[in-house]
Amino acid sequence: MRKIYFFSGWLFALLFSTIQPVFAQGPVMDTDMVRDGKIYVVVAVLVVIFIGILLFLFRMERRIRKLERKENNS
Repeated sequence: MRKIYFFSGWLFALLFSTIQPVFAQGPVMDTDMVRDGKIYVVVAVLVVIFIGILLFLFRMERRIRKLERKENNS
């Protein structure tokens, strides 16, 4: 359990250390991406990743629930 908290803390720190420079940039990057049509690719990739994570969590929850029922019935 301690390892999970340690890993998630480092992941959280890494995420915010990489996001901070992105927010420091001006809106020029946004308009360039919209003008070139690349923003739609970014949004599509993020949606696919998000849906994949949700499907994975849903399937794992069903498997765990099935195992718990099996364990309780034994």
